[in-house]
Amino acid sequence: MTLLPWAQMSSEINTDLSQRIVQSPEQALWYESPAKDIHRRPLDRIGAEVAKATSIVRYLAGSQFDSHQHGGGEEILVLEGTFSDEHGDYPVGTYLRNPPGTSHAPFSKEGCVLLVKLWQFSEGDTEQLCIKPEQQQWLPGLAPGLQVLPLHQFDGINTALVRWAPNTHFQPHVHAGGEEIYVLEGLFQDEFGSYPKGSWLRNPGLSKHQPFTGSEGALIYVKVGHLGAQLHEGFINK
Repeated sequence: MTLLPWAQMSSEINTDLSQRIVQSPEQALWYESPAKDIHRRPLDRIGAEVAKATSIVRYLAGSQFDSHQHGGGEEILVLEGTFSDEHGDYPVGTYLRNPPGTSHAPFSKEGCVLLVKLWQFSEGDTEQLCIKPEQQQWLPGLAPGLQVLPLHQFDGINTALVRWAPNTHFQPHVHAGGEEIYVLEGLFQDEFGSYPKGSWLRNPGLSKHQPFTGSEGALIYVKVGHLGAQLHEGFINK
């Protein structure tokens, strides 16, 4: 994997929320970060080191980040390995929400990969969450072959993991407030294309599609209703 210097990363990436964005793992660009042995794959971003951003973040074994406060909140899904801070250890599959005003000093002993969203808390959303795999309760989905793990809901914004059995089809539907997907396992598909593990999709408000899986099935992270939402005030584009 080629690492690009942090200074080369644009402060504006996929900022037009009216556009459908698809980034496959083959298209991913990885950048060094200001912290040693921590790398970032930007998905969308407005800002420099302080930014409204969605990223895949890789901690190499033994890496750590200085203690910092979350001015606009932080959402984390642990994709690989074990993520840690002074409050505990978070194995793969853990979902974390640290609201504005919280702080921590993160690190990883063995290394880990995270999906991280910064400065994307709605006004009034102050819930702090730590949902580990053993606490998770999967529910039947709206169609045969679907299982849903609700993670967080607030003011019309819903975040969940959705497991698709092989050869599952869902009806055509419209996302009034947009939809964001990260493919965790398998092969997710719709009428516009096929999206393997590591793919990121952002469908704008009022977009429509008909998703399905083939023989492989899929596991996806899904957030809906958040595109265009009123976010926590105070973001400064530095």
